[in-house]
Amino acid sequence: MLRKKKSDLLFSLIRNGKEMSLRQQLHLVTLLSVPGILAQLSNIMMQYIDASMVGSLGASASASIGLVSTSTWLFWGTTSMIAMGFSVQVAHLIGAKKNSEAKNVLRQSITSALIFSIFISLVALSISPFLPTWLGGGEDISKEASIYFFIFSLSLPLYQMNFLAGSMLRCSGNIHVPSILNVLMCILDVLFNYIFIFLCDLGVKGAALGTLIAEFVTASLMMYFLCVKSKELQIWQSKGSFRPQKDVVLKAIKIGLPMGVEHVVLCGAQILTTVIVAPLGKFAIAANSFGVTAESLCYMPGYGIADAATTLVGQSIGAKRKELVKRFANITVVMGIVAMSVMGVIMYVFAPFMMDILTPVQEIKDLGVSALRIEAFAEPMFAANIVCYGIFVGAGDTLIPAIMNLGSIWAVRLTLAALLVSTMGLDGVWLAMCIELCFRGIIFLIRLRSNKWIKIK
Repeated sequence: MLRKKKSDLLFSLIRNGKEMSLRQQLHLVTLLSVPGILAQLSNIMMQYIDASMVGSLGASASASIGLVSTSTWLFWGTTSMIAMGFSVQVAHLIGAKKNSEAKNVLRQSITSALIFSIFISLVALSISPFLPTWLGGGEDISKEASIYFFIFSLSLPLYQMNFLAGSMLRCSGNIHVPSILNVLMCILDVLFNYIFIFLCDLGVKGAALGTLIAEFVTASLMMYFLCVKSKELQIWQSKGSFRPQKDVVLKAIKIGLPMGVEHVVLCGAQILTTVIVAPLGKFAIAANSFGVTAESLCYMPGYGIADAATTLVGQSIGAKRKELVKRFANITVVMGIVAMSVMGVIMYVFAPFMMDILTPVQEIKDLGVSALRIEAFAEPMFAANIVCYGIFVGAGDTLIPAIMNLGSIWAVRLTLAALLVSTMGLDGVWLAMCIELCFRGIIFLIRLRSNKWIKIK
């Protein structure tokens, strides 16, 4: 409660045009970043525990989920397009002290998000029987992979509302409630997964069902805190239309569409990476999936700090405070690079231990450890990419960063991966990823330095 009051006081300095000392800026960034990092940590621990539960069932079970993992990211990520398009508008309006207009945007976002997520869910359900075969999966893993993806598809509207509510709360300056509820979701996910995977003996199906139920509970609570309890955005006792208005929706599309297209194409690239890895066999497929899960421990601080950057930059843009925007951008980028550099060292040293947690299969462990130690060298520039992107989103500048992301991953990563996989195997794919992330971080820092992303009228 004391932290919440302190952050409210500091946010009031932004909205009211008051000067902020460097110490106050650092304090506010820290107050927002720490809950975000803890939420990321809980999510990653959930992924670790989920992966270790499934990994205990053997290589085939691990590979069946690993095969469709990039596709689940693709569909899950499309939900962020709608959410961010509306929540950035809310951040700007709250920064400008226009809370009633922010509530109108929130109402419209709920209707739009539900319609969009139901459509996306139907698309995912329709392709679930065929997806594993399209991705090059063998008969030994395709059936379980298809069932897992089918159950995941049913949960997409829940993912959408959870993401929308959490994003709205964070952009209003309330990062504590989303963080706490994400921690709760992880605890529930582990509990339900244990029940369905082991006690009910449902295996891979149990992992999907456990996550779906945890998502339902969390999404319900997140919407309650947003619509009923939020000081800035509660709409439970206020009147207004939920019918989407053209100007608000078009603005959301302008902000969110580049992000959505970018995510679709990026995930398409990740799916193509899975296709490149698939001929290497089920051990390589599982090691690649577990490697991504293990690496997520490293970029946890980056995404937590990026969430803070989006909120701080968004509200500073709304308050028309250009110099404060620049200072928050610089502070968050430096913090992200330092934090993820430390995590990169930790990942390099403890890679064997991280893989031991995820799988008992030695062949998978050996491949995963090698991949993680290659990737450790990319973490500082990966941090620059993550935090800069959060800054640009807060400013509503999404088109150019999306193009930069797409050009980098398709021109650099996939080209190198296709060239190196034949001689280096899975190591070649991860070396290509390392080189590309370093390149992408550098070009994002160049754009940050140019200040062309700051649009204050």
